[in-house]
Amino acid sequence: MGPVLAGVLQLVALIAALALVHVPLGNYMAKVYSSDKHWRVEKWIYKEIGANPDTEMRWPAYLRGVLAFSVVGILFLYGLQRLQGVLPGSLGFSSIDPDQAFNTAVSFVTNTNWQSYYGEQAMGHVVQTAGLAVQNFVSAAVGIAVAVALVRGFARSRTGELGNFWADLVRGTVRILVPLAGVAAIVLVACGAIQNFSGIHEVGQFMGGSQQWNGGAVASQEAIKELGTNGGGYFNANSAHPFENPTPFSNLFEIFLILVIPFSLTRAFGVMVGSVKQGYAILATMGTIWLGFVALMMWTEFAHHGPAFELAKGAMEGKEVRFGIGGSSIFAVSTTLTSTGAVDSFHSSFTGLGGGITMLGMMLGEIAPGGVGSGLYGMLIMAIIAVFIAGLMVGRTPEYLGKKIGTREIKLAACYILVTPALVLVFTAFAMALPTPANSMTNSGAHGFSEILYAYTSASNNNGSAFAGLNADTQWFNSTLGLCMLFGRFLPMVFVLALAGSLAEQKPVPATAGTLRTEKPLFTGLLVGAILIITGLTYFPALALGPLAEGLA
Repeated sequence: MGPVLAGVLQLVALIAALALVHVPLGNYMAKVYSSDKHWRVEKWIYKEIGANPDTEMRWPAYLRGVLAFSVVGILFLYGLQRLQGVLPGSLGFSSIDPDQAFNTAVSFVTNTNWQSYYGEQAMGHVVQTAGLAVQNFVSAAVGIAVAVALVRGFARSRTGELGNFWADLVRGTVRILVPLAGVAAIVLVACGAIQNFSGIHEVGQFMGGSQQWNGGAVASQEAIKELGTNGGGYFNANSAHPFENPTPFSNLFEIFLILVIPFSLTRAFGVMVGSVKQGYAILATMGTIWLGFVALMMWTEFAHHGPAFELAKGAMEGKEVRFGIGGSSIFAVSTTLTSTGAVDSFHSSFTGLGGGITMLGMMLGEIAPGGVGSGLYGMLIMAIIAVFIAGLMVGRTPEYLGKKIGTREIKLAACYILVTPALVLVFTAFAMALPTPANSMTNSGAHGFSEILYAYTSASNNNGSAFAGLNADTQWFNSTLGLCMLFGRFLPMVFVLALAGSLAEQKPVPATAGTLRTEKPLFTGLLVGAILIITGLTYFPALALGPLAEGLA
């Protein structure tokens, strides 16, 4: 079997698996967030944190819950890292420096999981399990909660109430993420991923010296790392490491975990707004972009010319031979079109155009299908922009799901789509203009610029993957990337929740003959075009200086 056919068959198997679980998982998630009953363990959690899960919240109260919970998470994780040297189970590792502890705490709480450290050489068992793994669960649950609040904004009328943040947070964690991650961890252990609390031990001689590895609860963290679209790996090689991702089957299974909740949330959205066709329209938009990016990535990596590429049947530099170009291409596209940040190959070694595809995936806003929760609310924001454009074309007040898109709504949507491009481009410009940050680049020219551009694109969009050629463990990058992660996560949430509150207060508008049918293929095409054009106009000059210049050279 040739490598191209193998890649295509993997893609077909992945699509079939996602289609198989789409309806039952989507229906289940809709039921979770629509239920008025509480499990016994949930009641215990509410009692311990002093929350009343039956109290409805307007958007400012919901936002305060999101921010308060996230601030506490940052402080706790920062303190855990600073105290690592005196904690049990530290494996002899010292405490983390202040700037790196800040960066890592912000990174995991914002669902970014950017890592400027070597996991197996810096973090002990306590920080990994009680700190990083816990945030992998709850940061994902926060993203889903915000998405559900926006969906309720469309579904409800004549009320500003969006549900209860604490109930949404706990239910998402207890009823969705924990059970699915438990099953996924068992599968990964069966595939060969390790799961223990072993210390550092020698595994043999390597080039005249001893080689050492430490164990850890890897499979359980790997499961939620992918399922929650987090991305932070136990080891520096991330999902290219055989302890995290041992076989081609585990590689495909991890891609499935990355995509399953974001794609299935479109079904939950359709059920909650009372029209599954609307959910399928959003799904079709996400699927079209994702499939197009996968095809383009495979083409660039398989078809690159040159003696070395022809002997290897494609661009194999930086890729694991056990995954091949097909598996690596699907993984790279899936991880950058979501907020996962995990890698099973190194994006800096991709062809120039291939590296540009990974960047463009993040620049789209990670909405195809995007991170858990963040992908859905990002796509719904773009749907609002699309119906606004359609309204301008025909001279009619735009409507979406029976809600008028007026001045307030379009201003909030516009602010949402402007936040991350501003962060990416401004901080990239500063890093290139100042003398010190440029010293962290491994390469010069277009590829060196791509390293900087990729880092700020990844941080601002809460992705977390890296181009692997940039030394980001400096005070400048730890601080500025940390700020990008903070602003890139929480400023958009402010606009999303304010928009949800505004929509929930409206009275439904009855559909007429002039209403744009947003469940039809025409709207799907309009939405895909709006996403690509808006992103292209925003980032094209920067892409032309980096990956496009390198790819066309």
